[in-house]
Amino acid sequence: MILHIYTVIHTLISLIAIFTGIVVLFGMLDGKRLDGWTKWFLVTAVATTITGFFFPFHGFTPAIGLGIISLPFLALTIFARYAKHLADAWRWIFVIGAVICLYFNLFVLVVQAFEKIPALHALAPTQTEPPFKLTQLVVLLVSVLLAIVATIRFHPEPRVATS
Repeated sequence: MILHIYTVIHTLISLIAIFTGIVVLFGMLDGKRLDGWTKWFLVTAVATTITGFFFPFHGFTPAIGLGIISLPFLALTIFARYAKHLADAWRWIFVIGAVICLYFNLFVLVVQAFEKIPALHALAPTQTEPPFKLTQLVVLLVSVLLAIVATIRFHPEPRVATS
């Protein structure tokens, strides 16, 4: 029962990270900072990754590998945004990092959808079938395209310190 509740909480945090990440991405495409949304995206993305490590351990899995890979991207993205304030090259490092972090969550969403939704599971029961691979490829290509466009369009005005 505790594991079920933990899974629900982890899933809700993940969905919030995806939703807020999409809002942040569209803000970047429109050249807007969206500071509050960015904060919640990064907080929930970190929480998703960290809570993923506390599921029962039955050996190394792709999920654990993705969590390990995502931590440096999250750290670099947070550093670019908050320590370097998007200055110079840190602007595009932030954009690319944020989209990669969102992509990792979308990747897991697709995996979980093909595992849990009966109609999708029937199309790709082992997740090696073409519908699964095509879906993941589309998510990857759209993410890359949006990252490129966001990098070009996201040039926010620096925040001015207030007294």
